[in-house]
Amino acid sequence: MIVKNIESKIRLATVLSIGSFVSALVICVAVLAYAHKQVSIARQSIYILDNGIPILAKQTNMQMNRPAEYKAAVELFHNLFFSLTPDDKQIEYQMKKAMYLADESGVFQYNNLKEKGYFNSILSSSSVLTLHTDSVLVDLNNKFTYYGKLKIDRRSATITRSLITEGNLMDIPRSDNNSHGVLITNWKTLENKDLSNVSKNTF
Repeated sequence: MIVKNIESKIRLATVLSIGSFVSALVICVAVLAYAHKQVSIARQSIYILDNGIPILAKQTNMQMNRPAEYKAAVELFHNLFFSLTPDDKQIEYQMKKAMYLADESGVFQYNNLKEKGYFNSILSSSSVLTLHTDSVLVDLNNKFTYYGKLKIDRRSATITRSLITEGNLMDIPRSDNNSHGVLITNWKTLENKDLSNVSKNTF
């Protein structure tokens, strides 16, 4: 009888030990899974800096905001490239910033315009170029089409041109020079034609 009681107690202790171990294991796995999920959510959050202090702007999936970032990157590049003033230092500064946002296709167009004397003509004619964005379309394959109007204000006339370009968008790591983490590739101009040419009084 005593032997049977001892066997029952040993069996009960074994069952309790195994049960406790399994319960602890399940709890550990659940905690790890929850912690991993919270870390993933935190990485998808967007923060803003207020005097060097990070403040949570809004918890959102960064990929949900990607289409807006694509359009902002395309618009920024085109404004840097086309909105120019008759200041050679400023033009050089803007071209340098623009080249961080595009691959060799942007460098090719820049060098092509430079060889044709485009930037020198801006300086010699004291032209002020202002680009107005009409729309930026981005498809599912990250190919974009940019539509805008370029106003060229010269001493003698004001010219308005229709500007249409296209290219592809590639995700790259964010940096100080490319805050959106978007690189424009295969960029080319489809249309750059005069819409109006209004002469000014030169009295």
